[in-house]
Amino acid sequence: MELAGYRIDLQRIIDIIKDRHVKSVAVQMPEGLRRQAQTLVEALEKKTGATVMLCADPCYGACDLASDRLRGLGIDLVVHIGHTEIPTIKSTIPTVYVNAVSLRDPTAAVAQAVPKLVGSRIGVVTTAQHLEELTKVQDVLRKHHLTPVIGKGGPRIASHGQILGCDFSAGIDIQDQVDSFLFVGSGMFHPVGLALATHKPVIAADPYTGKVTREEIETEKDALLRQRYAAIAIAQTATRFGIIVGLKAGQQRLAEAQRLRLLLTEKGKASVLLLLDQCSPMVLQGFAELECFVSTACPRIAIDDRALYSRPVLTPVELEVVLGVRSWDEYVFDQITS
Repeated sequence: MELAGYRIDLQRIIDIIKDRHVKSVAVQMPEGLRRQAQTLVEALEKKTGATVMLCADPCYGACDLASDRLRGLGIDLVVHIGHTEIPTIKSTIPTVYVNAVSLRDPTAAVAQAVPKLVGSRIGVVTTAQHLEELTKVQDVLRKHHLTPVIGKGGPRIASHGQILGCDFSAGIDIQDQVDSFLFVGSGMFHPVGLALATHKPVIAADPYTGKVTREEIETEKDALLRQRYAAIAIAQTATRFGIIVGLKAGQQRLAEAQRLRLLLTEKGKASVLLLLDQCSPMVLQGFAELECFVSTACPRIAIDDRALYSRPVLTPVELEVVLGVRSWDEYVFDQITS
C-alpha cells in the first residue's frame, strides 16, 4: 500500500492480525503519514474484522511507544508504522513494527554526491526509510571505484548502516576505517549530528530533492556549536537546575539523571528531577524557580527547539562542560545508546 509517498506492507499487517486472532488494534504513525490514515484503517478493518484505532498523539520515533498509555483499553496489538524496532525496548502490549519505505530512488542523488566525497573509503549511513536501497547506494559507489563501508551500530540499531537522531553508533563504529561519510536522506539534523559524533567530513544526498550538501553541513555544525556554547555560557551562573527524565519507553535515562544530580550536588548546585512525557516551553515555564534545565530524554529537545525556551536547556554533555568536568574541546553530541 502506498501512503504519502511511502510503501507500507499492508498485507503483512493483515496476516499478523488474522494469525493472532486479534480483535482490537492500535496504530501508531508519525504525522507525515496521517493524511491517508483513514484509508489504512478502513482497509485493515475490512480485511480482518478487527477494531482498529489510531493513536492521535504525536509520534517521534520507535522510542515513543504508546503501549503503556493503552493499558486498560483492551488493546491486543499495537502496529507501529514508519519506524524500525529499537531492540532494547520492551513493550507492555505486543507490538509490530512496519517500516515506511521511501519510493524515491536515491541513486541519482548518490551519483551526484560522488565528486564531493573525500577519499576512497566511504562510510554509508541512512535512516529507516532508505534502508532497502543501501545495496543500490553501494553499487553506485563501487561503480566510481570507491569502497563503501557500513557499520553495524549498537544494541538500539535494528539494521546495519542505520542511524537515529539519538544514536550515531553505526557511523562511530567505522569512523577509523573511512575517509568520509555519505548520508542518504533528508534534513540536516542527522548529518550534522554524525559530523559532530565522528569528526569526519559528511556529505548528504537527498533522494527527495536530489540536492547534495557538504559545505552547508559544516556551516550548520558551526552555527550549532556557537548556539550551544552560548547556552552553556548562560548556564554558568545558574544555581537551581531541573533535570528532565523522559517517560517515553526509549528515552528513560533515570540513572543518567541521578548521576547528573550528584554532580550538581558536589558543585553546590540545587536540582530537582522532572518526570516528563512531553517536553514543551509551556510545561517548563511553570517552574519559575529553576534557572536551567538539563534533558536526559531525547537529545533533540535541547537542539531543535532551543529558540522556543526562555531559559537554557542543556544536554548531559553540556552540563558537564558547565560544571568543569569536561572541557569545551571534548564536546560531543548527546546520544542514547543503550
